[in-house]
Amino acid sequence: MPTARDALLDAALTALAGLPWSAVRMVDVASAAGVSRQTLYNEFGSKEGLARALVRREADAYLHGVERLLARPDPPERNVAAVAEWTVTEAVARPLLRALLTGCWGRRLPPPRPARAGARASAVPAQRRADRGVPSPVDLLGQARDRAATALVEGGRGEDAEQALRSCEVALRLALSYVIAPGGVVPANDAARGQWAEPESWRPTTPTITNVIETIFKVDTMSPRKIIP
Repeated sequence: MPTARDALLDAALTALAGLPWSAVRMVDVASAAGVSRQTLYNEFGSKEGLARALVRREADAYLHGVERLLARPDPPERNVAAVAEWTVTEAVARPLLRALLTGCWGRRLPPPRPARAGARASAVPAQRRADRGVPSPVDLLGQARDRAATALVEGGRGEDAEQALRSCEVALRLALSYVIAPGGVVPANDAARGQWAEPESWRPTTPTITNVIETIFKVDTMSPRKIIP
């Protein structure tokens, strides 16, 4: 059963689908979640605390999704390709994740300000974690890469740790390139389809990603010099 905190975060995310962050009001978020405004402030401390918690949850959701795909019973290199494909489609559908992965924030969706130096720590453990700050694109991609590399090594493909890290770094940066510069044109009305829309125009990119990643793994495994193109 969702907690009050989850309901508040969901309400804030829904509000963001139609409004810039500056226009999202705490009283409206509390009302949409069916809790008092005081409960909202007890959980997050401030509107900036709510923003930090939203971004922290989005980063955690991305990493959990990466772990879920890597745990499939398919060959590990296939799972890494699935992570790359999923990264593209999720980043397109979720503006908050896209900003996290690319660092491309804006006036509509500004980066959350860090907690004030010397401010009293929140009494809510989840908020204390959020207030420590959100990962940079390098940090978030690095965490996904490390998980993927571990799956490759433990999957018995014969890579050493350094080789696996290199392969996964290239695979995920390839995915990120499609997020930043998509292969197709996203229709203008897609922005109105909501936070969870998944534009069809992006789907043709995923077979390309898979083919290139499979080539990366093949070259990395078979080349005597272990050079990735």
